[in-house]
Amino acid sequence: MEKYKHIFGPMRLPFLILTPVCVLLGVSSAFWTSGHINLVDLFLLLAGGVMAHISVNTFNEYEDFKSGLDFRTTKSPFNGGSGTLIEQPERAIFVQYLAWISFSITAAIGFYFISSKGLSLLPLGIIGLGLIYSYTKWLIKHPVLCLLAPGTGFGIIMVLGTHFALTASYSLSSFVIALLPFFLVNNLLLLNQFPDIEADKTVGRKHFPIAYGEKTSMVIFGLFLILAYLIVILGVCLKLLPALSLLGILTSIFMIPTFIKLFKYHDQPKQLSRYLGMNVLNTLLMPILVSIGLIVH
Repeated sequence: MEKYKHIFGPMRLPFLILTPVCVLLGVSSAFWTSGHINLVDLFLLLAGGVMAHISVNTFNEYEDFKSGLDFRTTKSPFNGGSGTLIEQPERAIFVQYLAWISFSITAAIGFYFISSKGLSLLPLGIIGLGLIYSYTKWLIKHPVLCLLAPGTGFGIIMVLGTHFALTASYSLSSFVIALLPFFLVNNLLLLNQFPDIEADKTVGRKHFPIAYGEKTSMVIFGLFLILAYLIVILGVCLKLLPALSLLGILTSIFMIPTFIKLFKYHDQPKQLSRYLGMNVLNTLLMPILVSIGLIVH
């Protein structure tokens, strides 16, 4: 594995687990609606999602190295990049090529589904590709756009796109389901920006914690967390989701005390890092539990 670190490092493999979780939610939504799944389409959707995630990661890796940010951050499992290009700066051009290759594969798979399922998928595809390329270059300098972009990509684009690619239609249920990772993934990136605030300022970034402060950001985090639970409850009450989807709210057992600790230690990086992992766990586990509810119902 060490031999191929220049390839796998910039991909940030541990982070890629988020993609199959979001695709699973879209697949579960499609199964809840239609009762069947095309396995070939499922494989292509998973491949496209992973390629999209690799593309945004490698664009980020290249831009952070090029701007010098990688040399200013204190790395952890949750922030600071892979460090691959610091150790092997001669690989920078390879990482840039890798970003564009994965971007192109994503676009090609998207074009296949647009041509086979309908032009209604085109707006999601255009927005998705735009987010991949522009996140590190431009969106990170605009607080509100940066706040909402991750959830838009992994929630609205990935979940709704997967649902449409499998069913050739949208539904109110699929939109409600897509809002779950919208709130959770926005929160994931928001919280992971805290340890890099000072370093990010030096390269001109202006994400939400820089622009509005850590305390305000924690209020937004709490609001999004509440909305993630409420959207599941509301979906069940309106009969847009099966009752078993309420499995997702079980994560509140550990997330409520975690949020209290996060709010308390938001300005203490060493203490904060203890609870970032719980937020990652919730971002993955809650959609999985809702997916189980949708499939088993």
